[in-house]
Amino acid sequence: MTDACTVGFIGFGNMGQAIARGLVEAGTLDGSQIVACAAHWDKLVETTGAIGAKALHDAKEVVDAADIVVVAIKPYQIETVIKPLVADLAGADKFVVSIAAGWTLDRFETMMGEMSELIHLQCTIPNTPMAVGKGVLVTEDDNTLTDAQRAEFERIFGSIALIERVDGEHMDIAMCIAGCAPAFTDMYLEALGDAGVKYGLQRATAYRLAAKMIEGVGALYLATGTHPGAMKDAVCSPAGTTIRGVASLEESAFRGSVIRAVDAIEQG
Repeated sequence: MTDACTVGFIGFGNMGQAIARGLVEAGTLDGSQIVACAAHWDKLVETTGAIGAKALHDAKEVVDAADIVVVAIKPYQIETVIKPLVADLAGADKFVVSIAAGWTLDRFETMMGEMSELIHLQCTIPNTPMAVGKGVLVTEDDNTLTDAQRAEFERIFGSIALIERVDGEHMDIAMCIAGCAPAFTDMYLEALGDAGVKYGLQRATAYRLAAKMIEGVGALYLATGTHPGAMKDAVCSPAGTTIRGVASLEESAFRGSVIRAVDAIEQG
């Protein structure tokens, strides 16, 4: 494959759009290198047009046009939409990237049957910050990509996300941490904004301060690998202001609440 490869999205909802927009914004792909299909034609024309991509009428057209096929439909739709296209997906000239929760390599191979031996597939779970090049792409260790395809996968998707490889057994919990927890973080961001407004800050100012703080804390951990507890301790002076806030959060079972939220997803 070359830099001129075409990426095709079967399904172009919020997540598919986030990935496509991120790739264009990062300069990894030109909009003309992206094609997509979706259930609602008028909306598809609008969303693809916004990044210079091309709208196609159905999944077969996407498979025929693309070098990399991104399966971005709802998990329950995969068997209905993808199974009829198995023969079209086979061959060395293209590979498939699934972003569907709950679909591992084993599950795809069971659905595809004997044809699975001819299909190059990588299962992943993305998150929405890929739209701004700050994403996480949880990626299953097991895959059927060639070495060249794996390098191309890393080049393209690594430009807008941290690619974190885990085994199939832990895809769901990794998805929860990277894919669901942004909603928890949005709630934290909103709460900090409310607190700022309570004490006189303009809401936009409070949100900017909180958002940059969240981004910075993550960047600091990734750059240094310092244990989060040690990072917390470094901000807490004896008898200082920060430790009083930390103590209040502990009284409210802050960490326990976060763990219980993850439990609710994993055990639901």
